[in-house]
Amino acid sequence: MPVSMEPSVNVYGGTLQSCSRAPVTGFFRNGHCDTCSEDQGSHTVCAVMTAEFLAFSKYLGNDLSTPHPEFRFPGLKPGDQWCLCARRFLQAHDEGVAPKVRLEATHLRALDIVPLDILQSYALDAT
Repeated sequence: MPVSMEPSVNVYGGTLQSCSRAPVTGFFRNGHCDTCSEDQGSHTVCAVMTAEFLAFSKYLGNDLSTPHPEFRFPGLKPGDQWCLCARRFLQAHDEGVAPKVRLEATHLRALDIVPLDILQSYALDAT
């Protein structure tokens, strides 16, 4: 059964902007935080990595900083943009270590998990 990608719409109802192509991110590895019903982690929040967040994620068992060439994953460093799981972003917010986000590149479905006002409090883009 083919995977059906949901429309590429951001939290403002506009066209979903690219999050990152270096490193390439997203559930579909297309540079966008696109999603679908198979994306159980809801990789929908376009975030700018910080050392603090990367350490937090590693502590919770999701090491995003170590390269895994076998999966074509270069490892992330502070300043890299990445499509985060919405629940992990909310958890980081609750713990005071959430990274900044690009709302124009954050998928509308992120709002199923993270309230817009919380996302806006970390916004880098002025919309």
